[in-house]
Amino acid sequence: MSSSYRLHSGTAPLLVSVPHSGTAVPKDISNRLTDAAKPLPDTDWHVDRLYDFAADMGASVLVAEYSRYVIDLNRPPDDENLYPGKATTGLVPVDTFSGDAIYQDDIDPDMAEVMGRIDGYWMPYHTALAKELDRIKQEHGHAVLWDAHSIASRVPRFFEGQLPDFNLGTNMDKSCAPDLAQAVLAQAQAATGFTAVLNGRFKGGYITRNYGIPRDHVHAIQLELSQITYMQESAPWPYLDDRANKVRAHLQRMLETCLTWKPA
Repeated sequence: MSSSYRLHSGTAPLLVSVPHSGTAVPKDISNRLTDAAKPLPDTDWHVDRLYDFAADMGASVLVAEYSRYVIDLNRPPDDENLYPGKATTGLVPVDTFSGDAIYQDDIDPDMAEVMGRIDGYWMPYHTALAKELDRIKQEHGHAVLWDAHSIASRVPRFFEGQLPDFNLGTNMDKSCAPDLAQAVLAQAQAATGFTAVLNGRFKGGYITRNYGIPRDHVHAIQLELSQITYMQESAPWPYLDDRANKVRAHLQRMLETCLTWKPA
């Protein structure tokens, strides 16, 4: 197995995590996928490309190589539902966001296979993430973790209607200093032609909730970006430069806010 992630270590107190843009699937898994799952429709398409300016800003950047269908890096290893009472997908997803089966003949991975995927894919990413945050904190006194995601603007299974463009989450202010969260929200709300919300439908997944511990000087923010802002929302999901360039400018301002922020 090749490395399950790629890491650029930067010089600033900011780490951008991109856990869902990977598209690699081992052959023994891809051979078992249904026709609905093989195109990997629930990928956070092009998010690593959207943030390719971050390294030049001095940020560290951690990007997953493997598809969320192999294992979802933003779910806890015990597969606890992060949104009790609401529909969601699991640590090793068995259905797509549209509700289609991922595995042929509904033969889902057994516990032994799940544990193997945790060891082979989940643990290496989280080990790298924890080590990089610790390095940043040791060097700068604090670290800001930006967990970068995207999702289709409409997913009826999970929410009604159309999502806002910028869906920021800080686990209801538990994962991030409120003044930083409000400063980032202000930048998002100032983006002409875009809509923004803080702790709406998406409050932050496992990465935000697990690593964002302000008392330990780590502040985590998740951005779930509506895919309508930068790409075509149907197969083959092409990146649209004109749209993407507009939203990238606002993403850069939000990251600049994280870079210039200092803890009280």
